[in-house]
Amino acid sequence: MNKLGFIGAAVIVIVGLVASMLFVVDQRQFGVVYQFGEAQKIIVDPGLNWKLPAPIQTVSYVDKRLLTLESRENEPLLTAEKQRVLVEWYLRWRISDPLEYIRNVGLDESAGSLQLNRVMRDAVQEEINRRTVKELIAAQRETLMADVKAAVIKAVQRGNPWGIDIIDVRITRADYVASITESVYRRMQAERQRVANELRSTGAAEGEQIRAEADRQVEVTIADAYRGAQTTRGEGDSVANKTYAKAFERDPDFAEFYRSLNAYKDSIGQPGDLLVIDPKTSDFFNSMRDSGSRH
Repeated sequence: MNKLGFIGAAVIVIVGLVASMLFVVDQRQFGVVYQFGEAQKIIVDPGLNWKLPAPIQTVSYVDKRLLTLESRENEPLLTAEKQRVLVEWYLRWRISDPLEYIRNVGLDESAGSLQLNRVMRDAVQEEINRRTVKELIAAQRETLMADVKAAVIKAVQRGNPWGIDIIDVRITRADYVASITESVYRRMQAERQRVANELRSTGAAEGEQIRAEADRQVEVTIADAYRGAQTTRGEGDSVANKTYAKAFERDPDFAEFYRSLNAYKDSIGQPGDLLVIDPKTSDFFNSMRDSGSRH
């Protein structure tokens, strides 16, 4: 029984020893093998690996993925014309040499983020101090980001290299501080209001001018039409009078009869007219009587 217990304990010890000598490296990580606290070997390829049992050798892991560092502080920076602006940025970086990184930066990604934040903040501040707000926002935005990236790369490669690659640097926001922003918005609003009022005034004046011109054209058109109508009417009356004159010369009795009919029409052809005439003695109905006697 004691022999079996001893064998079992020995098996357990052996299994624990073998387990302590095995470790797995994920494809997203570097495996760093330490011997007595000093980094000795970097495992790049993923898979199962061997090491000496602890505490002779230990293993830690460093992320090999693309990492993102975003601005943490929101303190205003001064531009070349001493304007206070708020700038937000992000930086993408990757650990490329784990040994250099561990020796010169730290044991994990947080140490690199902390030091990169300081370097990035100093580089951004230096570049913004050299530029105006207009250059920062529009004219030299791409140049600014390229200069900041170059400054950060120079800082991490100078002296003792950090063992990292700077992939990209971007300025995500560049704006005035709240007090200045409100003042700028008020000025912009006042300027837009001034332009709007000017456009309304110009539009109203042009509208009045167009309406006046339209009214004038209406009056001219009506006057021309009336003049043309009167001319045509006069020409028609002239032709009609000539025609009547020729007809009356041929038959004077018909002419007298026709004039009488027109007189009757003008006198008694209107609503509400009232005539008190003796048909037998009045000359007004001579044509009627003569016509009746002739028939």
